[in-house]
Amino acid sequence: MTIFDDPALLWALVAALVFAGAAIGFLAGLFGVGGGAISVPVFFEIFRALEYPPEIAMPLAVGTSLAVIIPVSVNSALGHRKHGTLDMEMLRIWAVPVLLGVILGAVIARFAPPAVFQAVFVMVASINATKLLTGGKGWQLADSLPGRAALRVAGGVIGLVSAIMGIGGGAVSNLFLTLHGVPIHRAISTSAGVGVLIAIPGTIGYVLAGLGQEGLPPTSLGFVSGAAFALTMPTSMLTTRLGVALAHKLSRRSLELAFGSFLAVVALRFVYALIFGEG
Repeated sequence: MTIFDDPALLWALVAALVFAGAAIGFLAGLFGVGGGAISVPVFFEIFRALEYPPEIAMPLAVGTSLAVIIPVSVNSALGHRKHGTLDMEMLRIWAVPVLLGVILGAVIARFAPPAVFQAVFVMVASINATKLLTGGKGWQLADSLPGRAALRVAGGVIGLVSAIMGIGGGAVSNLFLTLHGVPIHRAISTSAGVGVLIAIPGTIGYVLAGLGQEGLPPTSLGFVSGAAFALTMPTSMLTTRLGVALAHKLSRRSLELAFGSFLAVVALRFVYALIFGEG
């Protein structure tokens, strides 16, 4: 029996992807996260519902998430740039280091078990959520950003962790920037730009990492699902600008609380999967 033999399940999964697309776009604009923090768990659940094993479902969810992030992050970054909060100089410094980190992350994805992806996701999301929800008291490492050498190292780490997590780097780069005194609105806007730097090479890496892999869905190119991408994109592009507009209307504290709560919920979902061994 296949999914096409159960119309109710088929339409439920299609609806889930369409609604996920809307959420991905909105969150990308609102939090500068590229939407991967929601698309990875959604894609993961859908591929598991289709009875793909965890060793296929998790990298497939991550690779597809990165593919979706490409147009969504471009749309989000352009929206934030109009508000004058996108730090282009920071993006130029991070361009090459982020690329190298993403390449390494994609290589790791070829061999890492599903628990590695989930554990990294939980660690980064939990740290960032705690910082945001507590108001960041005692969390600031410095009042300003470090020198270019340290920034390049940070860019490499952001690329590596984000490629493993399947996100556009927003949660990681936002954490780094706010720990160094960058205001939340500017950090979120710049993180949207980081999504562009990460998603393109990340997607290519996951495509290559999955080539020749047995047991992938029929529409997949490596670890990227063509069907999931096509169903998610239309609504995500429509809602991105709505998120951008709301981000610049919210106060700093409101934005921190919203972002922190969102990350906490996602982290708890993966903690549940790790504890109970659920794919």
